[in-house]
Amino acid sequence: MTDNIDEIPAGGVGIKIIGKIADELSYTPTSDGRNCLFIVKYYQQPDLVQPQPRRQTGFFKRAIDVLNSFNAFQKQLNPQSDPSSNQQTQKFSFQLSTDIKAVAEVLSWLEQLDPLHPLPIPVAVLHQCKLAVVEGFTNAVRHAHKNLPRETPIDLEITVFNERLEIKIWDWGKPFDFKAKLKEELPEESPFSLLEGNSLF
Repeated sequence: MTDNIDEIPAGGVGIKIIGKIADELSYTPTSDGRNCLFIVKYYQQPDLVQPQPRRQTGFFKRAIDVLNSFNAFQKQLNPQSDPSSNQQTQKFSFQLSTDIKAVAEVLSWLEQLDPLHPLPIPVAVLHQCKLAVVEGFTNAVRHAHKNLPRETPIDLEITVFNERLEIKIWDWGKPFDFKAKLKEELPEESPFSLLEGNSLF
C-alpha cells in the first residue's frame, strides 16, 4: 500500500463503488461546517421466519394470502415504514486523522462488525458496507482533505438497524455538487435513490 497521498489513483473509483453498493446516498453540508457522506444499505434478516397463519379454506384463505403478499410487497417497497426496521441495535464511531496510512486502522475498526457479533447483517452485505467505509474514508483523504493539515479529523459512524445499515463519514472539505459528480461517474440509471441535499444533521 502506498504511503503517498498523491500516488492514490484518482478518477472517482470510490464514488463508483459506493454508488453501486448504496440503496440511498447523499453528501450534505452540516450545520457545524463539515460535510456528511450518508450511505444506507437495506437488507432482509435471513433468520427471521414469518409465522404461518392457521390453515383456511376457500375464498377466505385466498383473501388472506393476497393480503399477506401485499403486506410483504409494501415492506420491500418501503422498508422504513416497518417500525421494526427502525430499531437500532448497535452504533460504532471512530475518528481518524487525514492520513492514508490510517486505512489500516479503519480496517481494524471494521472488525468490530464481524459476523460473530450478534448483528443481523448478512455476510455479503457486511463486506459491501466495509468496502464502502474504506472507499469513503479514502475519498475524504484524497479529495476533501487534499489541501488540509494531516491533523484534520475524519469521523466515521456505522449504525445498525434491524433491516438496514447506515454509514456516515464526515469531512471538513469544500462542498461540491455531489449529484453531478455521481451522474458523471455512474451515467447509467442506478438502483439507489439519492437523498435530497437538505441537511438532516
